Amino acid sequence: MRGRYDALIIGGGHNGLVCAFYLARSGMKVRVLERRHVVGGAAVTEEFHPGFRNSTASYTVSLLRPKVIADMRLVERGWRVAERPISNFLPHDGGYLKLGGGTARTQAEFARFSTRDAEALPHYEAALERVAEVLRDLALTTPPNAGGGIRALLAAAAQGRRLAKLPIDAQRDVMDLFVKSARDFLNGWFENDYVKAAFGFDAVVGNYASPDTPGSAYVLLHHVFGEVNGKKGAWGHSIGGMGTITQLMADACRELGVEISLEAPVARVLVDGGKVSGVRLESGEEIMAPVVAANVGPALLYRQLVERSDMPADFARRMDGFKAGSGTFRMNVALSELPDFTVLPGEGEHHKAGIMICPTLDYMDRAYTSARANSMSDEPIVEMTIPSTVDDSLAPPGGHVAALFCQQFAPGFDWDTHREAAADRIIETVTKHAPNFKASVIARQIHSPLDLERKFGLIGGDIMHGHMSLDQLWAARPVLGHGDYRGPIKGLYMCGSGTHPGGGVTGAPGHNAAREILRDRSLLDRMLGR
Repeated sequence: MRGRYDALIIGGGHNGLVCAFYLARSGMKVRVLERRHVVGGAAVTEEFHPGFRNSTASYTVSLLRPKVIADMRLVERGWRVAERPISNFLPHDGGYLKLGGGTARTQAEFARFSTRDAEALPHYEAALERVAEVLRDLALTTPPNAGGGIRALLAAAAQGRRLAKLPIDAQRDVMDLFVKSARDFLNGWFENDYVKAAFGFDAVVGNYASPDTPGSAYVLLHHVFGEVNGKKGAWGHSIGGMGTITQLMADACRELGVEISLEAPVARVLVDGGKVSGVRLESGEEIMAPVVAANVGPALLYRQLVERSDMPADFARRMDGFKAGSGTFRMNVALSELPDFTVLPGEGEHHKAGIMICPTLDYMDRAYTSARANSMSDEPIVEMTIPSTVDDSLAPPGGHVAALFCQQFAPGFDWDTHREAAADRIIETVTKHAPNFKASVIARQIHSPLDLERKFGLIGGDIMHGHMSLDQLWAARPVLGHGDYRGPIKGLYMCGSGTHPGGGVTGAPGHNAAREILRDRSLLDRMLGR
């Protein structure tokens, strides 16, 4: 059986849906090919125990670009986000620390540990916000492509001017964020270990690294340029789970005529005469199109779906060295009751926050070094959210669901053998702080790095589709010379998180890739006199 389309999208995750939407809105005939039985990629909501549902992989929202939300009319379609009353709650040996709820409130929290840190907070926030504002602008731009001629030079100059216009102290902050470790950067601002940990956690999210790793400060910044309901830097819970977002995106696509095929895994990108001609599914069906946009990571695309002989030799070699694989271990648990924390007993606003078990940067470093030595941390880093505290559709009356987002668990380990032991270790880690937690767990859904790879196509369990390191950012994401969403084969594009601006539920790669596809299509039409 053979079909013909203007464009095919490999992968029905949020970026693939965003790309399909913009292409279809321009009049192209588009088909999305999703390997799983449900659309949404890693942003899905699933029932994992009778009556208990949760966001299976992606679990919280902030980074989705306002332009994408507006263009796809997600709010009008019914999407709602419940903001966290405070952003994070950190239990530790000396008590606890709450982060968020406004600068003045966080200052009061910091002052319990360090007057100097309380005074530094507004200056720190202002410094990061100046840089984050530039990143927000750059998120929906196409990076200049090395070797791309005069157009690339003009793009580089235009984007560079945004940074050059910053005051010199802000430019120094940019340099620090890109090259320093999270510890070195935070040491320049704060003195208290708990305060530094409150910010340092973001530097190791989905990042198989220590807070002492050079360049880890950038990942800290990547997590602050989002917003919720117009509030910059805020985080929230998608009502109905993250799957609500992608279901509404799918509705927007279908309204424009996009065909979405489920249980349609792609086996091979077809190339004819140096140009893309379509794809072959694992079923053997071939579907033809002059444009293929891949919403899978570069490691999966170029190591499994594209024949090596169809790629330039140097590009293939560089893709062999593309760094993908994070220390993420993701669990959902069904609970009979809320965790009762020793340092803050009873129900409260902290249950609606990100509950972070990573009290110091030293703790985070030990988690990484022990994983490097033994493949799983002796004391893992755990972030727990309990979305059922703001969304009662996720659990039956009296019950709750919790998402546990955990680091550091080595990619490439024999997780089929050790996944249950790792899950036990995570449960015990939380129980040290909330003694009732272990007994309250009714059921658990486990996603080791290997499970994340098998289920969602995330090579090495990498939720970012590739390391967010300086050599794999901006114009060098995924590799220098192909940072403009175009692959090395004519008609092949990349629209996933392995491109600029990187990981998270942003929609930016899908938006930007669609713009480049339409630009090329318009140029072809002009050349052909159409």
